[in-house]
Amino acid sequence: MKKAVVTGGAGFIGSNLSQALIEGGWETHIIDIDPSFRKDTLPKDATLHVLDVRSTDAIQKIMEGADVVFHTAAVPRVPYSIEHPVETTDQNVTGTVSALTAAARAKVRRFVYSASGSAYGEQTTLPLVETMIANPVNPYGLQKYVGELFAKLWSETYGIETVSLRYFNVYGPGMDPNGAYALAIGKFAMARKNNEPITIFGDGTVTRDFTHISDVVRANLLAAGGAKVGKGEVINIGAGRQTSIKALADMFGGEIVYGPPRIEAHDSLADNRKAKELLGWEPTIQLKDGIMALKKEMNIA
Repeated sequence: MKKAVVTGGAGFIGSNLSQALIEGGWETHIIDIDPSFRKDTLPKDATLHVLDVRSTDAIQKIMEGADVVFHTAAVPRVPYSIEHPVETTDQNVTGTVSALTAAARAKVRRFVYSASGSAYGEQTTLPLVETMIANPVNPYGLQKYVGELFAKLWSETYGIETVSLRYFNVYGPGMDPNGAYALAIGKFAMARKNNEPITIFGDGTVTRDFTHISDVVRANLLAAGGAKVGKGEVINIGAGRQTSIKALADMFGGEIVYGPPRIEAHDSLADNRKAKELLGWEPTIQLKDGIMALKKEMNIA
């Protein structure tokens, strides 16, 4: 039985990934600073360690004997990073360096980093391809991009295999629909469930590439064992389909109200050819099907 460690394993992506690892026969360890909000849905067969990922020595002990570390721990959400740049930089950048250092010292074979398509920021052309120069427009995008650079450097300097997966607007079962910084799909779903208007920030023409959590989890598993990666590669994990926020809201139906625009890139669309070439990965879930399943799960008419 191979051992895997998932940092941020109580989070949306981390908990789904941990469950898949358990189902795949992995000895799975979760490191999370505050798993309390998911105490009822955390994978029961995983070993939970309530720790700050910045506690390098402590997490190194957990990583001893592990084959792969999946680093999903982060303080997400663009608006929060704008309001709290010092806190989020400490957790997202220092936390990544700590996890990389602990994994290298523990002689872990491979480190899979949860990067973000927000590293692209504003670009003049679409789709977004990995050869483009990063141009983040907010602290979160910059923090996640810096993590990619550290991952590549650690591969070159310390000999640990690394790969960075740039996610594009992940959604699906287990996402947090509450709070001021919840993702659009979660917010829209809760609004419809509560018979409240859906709020769109801006004019609704902003576009995103929505990617189902099951496809993201599969990409992580492929990255863990893929023979063509391990030298700090950066790979887009996106559905390769562009949807406006207004079109997304229309999938849920109901009244729409508009708020002020946010500081974010206007358009996003992943070129996922590199994922197919290096990982053998392709998206499988269409957005309309994913939304339909989510509405059914949440009993939304």
